[in-house]
Amino acid sequence: MTVATTIGHNSFPARWRRTLCLIVKETRQIVRDPSSIAIGIVLPVVLILLFGYGLSLDVTDVPVAVVLEDTSPAATELAASFQLSHYFDVQLMTSMARAEQLMLGRKVDGIIRIRPDFARTLSLGSADVQVLVHGVDANHARIVQGYAQGAIGQWAARRAAQGFKVAGGPVNVQGRMWFNEANESRYFLVPGLIVLVMTLIGALLTALVMAREWERGTLEALFVTPVRTDEILLGKTVPYFVLGLIGFVLCLLAAKFLFHVPFRGSLIVLTGASMLYLLVALGIGLLISSAVKSQFAASQITIFVTFLPAVMLSGFLFDISSMPVLVRVITYLLPARYYVTLLQTLFLAGDIWPVILPNTVVLAFMAALLLLLTKRATRKSLE
Repeated sequence: MTVATTIGHNSFPARWRRTLCLIVKETRQIVRDPSSIAIGIVLPVVLILLFGYGLSLDVTDVPVAVVLEDTSPAATELAASFQLSHYFDVQLMTSMARAEQLMLGRKVDGIIRIRPDFARTLSLGSADVQVLVHGVDANHARIVQGYAQGAIGQWAARRAAQGFKVAGGPVNVQGRMWFNEANESRYFLVPGLIVLVMTLIGALLTALVMAREWERGTLEALFVTPVRTDEILLGKTVPYFVLGLIGFVLCLLAAKFLFHVPFRGSLIVLTGASMLYLLVALGIGLLISSAVKSQFAASQITIFVTFLPAVMLSGFLFDISSMPVLVRVITYLLPARYYVTLLQTLFLAGDIWPVILPNTVVLAFMAALLLLLTKRATRKSLE
C-alpha cells in the first residue's frame, strides 16, 4: 500500500494536477492582489505613454537668433532658409550684441551670424557663416549644429542648381538613412520600451511575490506536501509568464496604433524572442527571491541587476559603442542587450538572421542556466 501511494503521488497525472492547482492558485492571487495588477498592467501602460509621448531625442523648433548684417540677396536667401525650416524658431535681428544677450539668458539655443562682407566673400568663393551653439547640453548642441549645417548646405545646393558658383566644386552629397527614413527617435525608443515592460513584469514582480511568500512562510507550508520543487517553480512561473505576454501585446498594439512604428520582421520570430527574454527575466526574479527571501532586499537587488542595466547599458537609450571598454565588456553579460538588438532589428530592419540567430541563442542559454540555478537554489532551501 505504501509503495502504491508513493507511485500515485509521483505519477505523471498526479504531478500535472498538482502543477495545475498551483497555477490556478497563483492566478487567483494575482487577480486579488492590487500590487500585482498595478505592476503587471497599470505600470506598463504608464511607461508606454510616458516614454512614447514624453521621451524624444528629436529636436524641433529650436530657438535661434539669425543676425543678418548683410542685406544682399544671397544673405537674405540664406536667412530665409533658416526661417522656412521646421527645425528652427528664428528671431531675425541685425545686432550681434542683442543675440549674445539672448544666448546668455537661454532665450535662444544658437546664433547664426551672417557677416557684413558675406556677399563680397561669397563672390570670391570663400564665404563664412558663424554658427554659435549653447553647449551646456553637448548632445543637444551637436544636433543643433548639424541642423544648421544642413540648412546652409541646402541653401548652397539651391544656388548651385540656379547656376551660381559655389565653393567646393560640383560634387553633391546625397545622404539616406536606412531603416529609419523619417529620422524619428520613437522608432527605436518604443521597441526598446518593450524591454523595460518585460523586465518589470518578469523580474521585479516575480521577485517581490516570491520573497513575500518566503516572508509569510507559505512556501514552507508547500514544502511539507508532496509537491515537488519543479512543480512549485512551474506554478509560480506560468501565471507571470502569461502576464508578461499581456504586457508584450500591449506594447505591440501601442507601437502599431499609437506611435505608428514600422514593423518589418516576422511576428513569430519576435514573439519567440520575447518569450525567451521573459523566461530570462523570470529566472532572474526567482533566483534573487530564492537567495534573499526578503521583499525589500529582493526589490532593490532586482532593480539594480535588471531594470537599471536595461535602461542604461542595453543600447536602449545610449550607444554601446560609445561607452568605455570595461563597460562594453559588462554589457555582454546583460540579457537586455541582446533583446534590444533583436527588437530594433525586427522592427526596423526585418528578419536579418545573422543578427537574430546569435542573440537568440544567447538568450536561450541564459534562460536555461537561470532556471537551472533557481531549481538548485530552491532545492537547497528544502534541506
